[in-house]
Amino acid sequence: MSSVERASIVVIGSTMMDMISYMPRIPDAGETLFGDRFALGFGGKGANQAVMARRLGADVWMVACLGTDVFGDMTVDNFHAAGIDTTYVTRTPEASSGVAPIWVGADGQNRIVCVAGANARMTEEQAENAVSSIPRVDVVVGQFEVPQGVTAAGFRVAKERGAVTVLNPAPAAEVSAELLAVTDWLIPNEVEFGSLTRGWAVDASPTDEAIITMAKRFDVSVVATLGEAGAAIAGGAGPVLRITPPPTTVVDTTGAGDAFVGAFSYGLAAGRTPVAAARLGCACATSSVSRTGTQSSFPQGTDLDTALAWARG
Repeated sequence: MSSVERASIVVIGSTMMDMISYMPRIPDAGETLFGDRFALGFGGKGANQAVMARRLGADVWMVACLGTDVFGDMTVDNFHAAGIDTTYVTRTPEASSGVAPIWVGADGQNRIVCVAGANARMTEEQAENAVSSIPRVDVVVGQFEVPQGVTAAGFRVAKERGAVTVLNPAPAAEVSAELLAVTDWLIPNEVEFGSLTRGWAVDASPTDEAIITMAKRFDVSVVATLGEAGAAIAGGAGPVLRITPPPTTVVDTTGAGDAFVGAFSYGLAAGRTPVAAARLGCACATSSVSRTGTQSSFPQGTDLDTALAWARG
């Protein structure tokens, strides 16, 4: 990549509108309570990761499906405001945009209903067309909030074009052999790591041995995100390198994993080494947990400058 070319990233993924009601306690069956406050937020793992990569300076294309409702309109406007290309975002009248109604009690406990809606209407042809049509593609990113076959279709074209593929296997689920075959980097958190190793690992935690075993078994490179412990990275057969994040005061961990994936993907697309990309991921994720919200918590301005400086060491 020349000095005048920017990192080029395609995100095949989900959008969600978070609808959060805060209340003294969670109501019982058949009970109506008055809440304290309400908030709308833009979410969806794909959308979140796209926003983080864009804030770092990448050219980002979003491949997604929205309803023809007002939430779809708001999501497109949010992408435009973030500077994300929506050429390959489709709309359908047959399903709502993805939504996540969330109840949060005063004790911090919550109840969440995730309705995929239009996210489940994405097609393999949509992903293939997007990845094949964009002039230059450095990295293609996917998650589990859209059909795995759609992501696999986009990844196949990416591999044909020489791009790197990054899979965030979230929410936790088994990953298809079809998708693994076209995945370069797998980025699970501790819960997702345990889910993927169930049945063949003695210890489901991301020990060095388990990470190397996963990399060999799935024929991928692995970055396990470990919350406040940072990340552990193994390219192929290892060795495993652990990255300790900068110190911070944790306010809200929502979206931190997406900040990591978006920043790591940007790092690879910008030509950084995998370890340097993982350091950048840790820096951006750590910055995000010091503020409330999801996309609204991702670093920008001086916060982003601070994260970049730490990542450079």
